[in-house]
Amino acid sequence: MENPEAPAENRRISIALKLYGIYCLVTAVAVLALMALIAVPLAQYGASLFREHHDVTLTMSLTIAQVVFLALGAVGYVFFGVLVLKNRRRHVAQIAYGLIGVGITNLLLEIMLNGFGENLVYDGVRLLVLVVISATIDPTLISERRLQRKLRDMELEEDAEDGTLGRAKGDRGFIELDFFNLFWVFVVCSVLGLVLEVIWHMVVVDPGVYQDRAGLLYGPFSPIYGVGAVLMTVALNRFYRANPVVIFLVSAVIGGLFEAAVSWFMQVGFGAVAWDYSGSTILGLFPDPVAALMGGRTSTLFMCMWGVLGFVWIKFCLPWLLKLINLIPWQARYSVTALCATLMLVNAVMTLQSLECWYQRECGLPPSSPVEEFYAEHYGNDYMANRFQSMTITPEDSARS
Repeated sequence: MENPEAPAENRRISIALKLYGIYCLVTAVAVLALMALIAVPLAQYGASLFREHHDVTLTMSLTIAQVVFLALGAVGYVFFGVLVLKNRRRHVAQIAYGLIGVGITNLLLEIMLNGFGENLVYDGVRLLVLVVISATIDPTLISERRLQRKLRDMELEEDAEDGTLGRAKGDRGFIELDFFNLFWVFVVCSVLGLVLEVIWHMVVVDPGVYQDRAGLLYGPFSPIYGVGAVLMTVALNRFYRANPVVIFLVSAVIGGLFEAAVSWFMQVGFGAVAWDYSGSTILGLFPDPVAALMGGRTSTLFMCMWGVLGFVWIKFCLPWLLKLINLIPWQARYSVTALCATLMLVNAVMTLQSLECWYQRECGLPPSSPVEEFYAEHYGNDYMANRFQSMTITPEDSARS
């Protein structure tokens, strides 16, 4: 019988996980064998296709990337299965971390090529299993949790009394980069970002005209600002005392690249264009080089805005937000956060599904499943166009056939 007080590194891996490791090993070897069998004829077909058309399409590029990451994942799962059978806890955790990154990339590529639907279930479940494994098998994390369970309640109560809940200890930055803090950074900034964008549109873009700029199916949320704030917080947490110019530049680059990446993903995956800065100029004097280079997905003005927002965020808003977060009673902070995170996840999933069904309808395809019929009835084209007023769906702009 396993001793729960034994050193985490020496505790044996459960039979259930070893069976899963065997499953991963067998399926990964089968995938690699199949890829080896078809690699040569597939390469020959691709070469002849390129010679005939002299054109590498976006769909072809994404498919090649998907095959490469599928192979990387299969190799990773081979090592994962072997290490599980050898009871190497720490190495299993490290491989799991790497496979999580590969799995997320594969999910994004699958969405861009085939949309959001049942095709994501298998990969999504495997990704969820990896997250659970990485969080429970790592001996370092196990040892830390044993100590944290003994100290957490006492520390939380003391920090709550001092008003310093969530502050980082030592020289690790301004706040603790844990799920609790980062989730509420995402939520608050999704709301604030939406408010600022609506005001900007009413004052600058189209004076006096209100346009709903929401990015989720429900609620006053613009997730691009929430995710951007999380990236800013992670990147700038240790820079909160740095030179303002450094903070501005780091924020501008991160924000601009993130904005361009989201725009590219939405257009490739769903043919959706939510913003386009093509034709922007610098003070009306000459064309904006950033907008031209990025195909209108971001611009110099908005990169500068990201830079200013990052500086204001890390210097002024983050301390205020920490005080706001601490209004949640510390005894209920985890249960409240878990409930809100679940609701936000459901909102995000429904948003992607509704966009997918909108895309299918714009392609002229009638609903072919109960899920599509549900979204066609409750979230039809008129509803979607009114909800996402700044977005247009153009199927021919996507990478999907």
